[in-house]
Amino acid sequence: MTTTADRQAKDPSVGLADDAPDPRRWLALSIIAVAQLMVVLDASIVTIAMPHAQADLGISTANRQWMVTAYTLAFGGLLLLGGRIADYLGRKRAFVWGLFGFALASALGGLAPNAALLFAARALQGAFAALLAPAALSLITVAFTESRERAKAFGVYGAISGGGAAIGLILGGLLTEYASWRWCLLVNVPIALATAFFAVPVVRESRAQGEARYDLPGAVTVTAGLVALVYGFTVAAEDGWSDARTLGLLVGSVVLLAAFVVIESRSVAPLLPLRVAWERNRGGSFLASLLIGAGLFAMFLFLTYYFQQTLGYSALKTGFAFLPFSAGIILSAGTASQLLPRIGPRVLAGVGTTLAAVGMALLLSIEVDSSYVAHVLPSELLISIGMGFSFVPLSNLALVGVAAHDAGVASALVNTTQQIGGSLGTALLNTVYATAIGSYLDGHGHGKAALAQSQIEGYTTAFLWGAILIAVAAVVIFVFIRAGRESEVNVEGAPAHVG
Repeated sequence: MTTTADRQAKDPSVGLADDAPDPRRWLALSIIAVAQLMVVLDASIVTIAMPHAQADLGISTANRQWMVTAYTLAFGGLLLLGGRIADYLGRKRAFVWGLFGFALASALGGLAPNAALLFAARALQGAFAALLAPAALSLITVAFTESRERAKAFGVYGAISGGGAAIGLILGGLLTEYASWRWCLLVNVPIALATAFFAVPVVRESRAQGEARYDLPGAVTVTAGLVALVYGFTVAAEDGWSDARTLGLLVGSVVLLAAFVVIESRSVAPLLPLRVAWERNRGGSFLASLLIGAGLFAMFLFLTYYFQQTLGYSALKTGFAFLPFSAGIILSAGTASQLLPRIGPRVLAGVGTTLAAVGMALLLSIEVDSSYVAHVLPSELLISIGMGFSFVPLSNLALVGVAAHDAGVASALVNTTQQIGGSLGTALLNTVYATAIGSYLDGHGHGKAALAQSQIEGYTTAFLWGAILIAVAAVVIFVFIRAGRESEVNVEGAPAHVG
C-alpha cells in the first residue's frame, strides 16, 4: 500500500498545505522560464525569416503581414480568455496543454506547403500562446508567496523576456541562413515537448476557487472585429480604400467591436471589466501602449525588408543589425526602474515616447545605399532607449489604484494592447507601404532604378506614419496621465490575466 510518505518521497509537494511554499519552486521557475523564452524567441525568429518565407511560398506584399498579425491577433485577442481558462481548468494543466498545442502549431507552420496553412498555423500558435503565457505567470505568482522571492522570480522572467528577443534575432538568422526559414518554426517542437515532459512531475497544480465563467461572446466579438479590421486593411492594399469589400469589412469591424463593448457592459463575468479601462491613468496607459505597439511592430517588419532586400544583408547579418535595439531596451528599462520613483510615470513615459518618435522620424533619411552606422544605428538606439523608458512606467500605471480583483486583467491589458496595436499597425502600415510604392511607380515607370527607389518611398512613408503613431502616444501620455511620484501599486505580483 502506497502511503503519503511514499508519495511525498517522489513528489515533495504531496501533503503540503495549499498555501505552503513549493519546495521545488526554483526548479519549476527554470521550466517556466524555458517556455517563456520559446514564446519570446518565436516572435523575433519569424521576423528575420519573413523575406525568405514570402519568396518561398509566393506570398504577396499585401498578404505578407499575416505572418505577424495572424499570431499577434490570436494572442492579444484571446489572452484574457486564456487566463480565465487557466485559472479554472488548472494552471499547470493549461501550461502543459499550451506547450503541446504550441508544438503542434509550430510543426504545421514549419511544414506548411502554402501561405494559407502558414497563416492558419501562426494563428493557432497565437491561440495556444494565449493559454500558455498567463498560465506561466500565474504559476510563478502561486509558487512564490514571499515578496522578495517573488521579486527575484519575476526578475528572472523579465530578463528572459527582454534578452530572449536578442537571442531570437541571432538564432533566426542562423537557422534561416544555414538551414531553412522553416526551422525557425520547427525549432519550437522539441523545446515545447521537452518542457512539457519536465513540467508534469515538477510544476505544482493550482486553480482559482468558485464557479467557472467564460465570456465566450465577448471573446468571439472582439477577435472577429479585430480580424475584420486587419483584413479590411489588407484588401485596401490590393483594391483601394473605396472598394466595397474594404468598406464592408471596416464597417463590420466597427459593429463587432461596438457589440463587444455592449456585451462587456452587461456581462456578469466580463472578459474586460470596463471599469478597468475607464480610469484616466490606466486608460491613458492602455491607449499609449496600443499606439506604441502599432508603430514599433511595423518598424521591425520594414527594417527587416530594408536590410535584406535593399542593403543586401544576409539573414544572420540582419539579426546582428537589430542587436543594438535589444541592448538599448534592456539597459534603458533598468535605468527607468531607478528613475520612476524620482520623477514619476508621466514625465518618464512621455519623454521616452517622444525620443522613440524622434528616432522613428530619423529613418526618413534612409536611401538605397545608406550607411547602417550613420543612418540606421542612431535611430535604433533612440527608439530603444525611448521604449525602455516608456514600458516600465506604462506597466506600472496599469496597476495604479486598481482593485485587487481587477489586478490581473489590468496588468494583462498592457501586453494585450501592445499585441493588438502591433497587429493593427503592421496591417495598416503595410497597406500604406504598398500604396506608396504603387503611386511612385505610376509616376516614374517600372525601370530597375525606379523599382529600387519605390521601395525606399514605401519604407519612408511607413516610417513617417509609425513616427506619427508614437508621437500621438506621447500626446496621450501628457494629456491623460496625472499619476505622480507618490503613486504606488498596491497589488503585488498579480497574475497577468485574472478578471
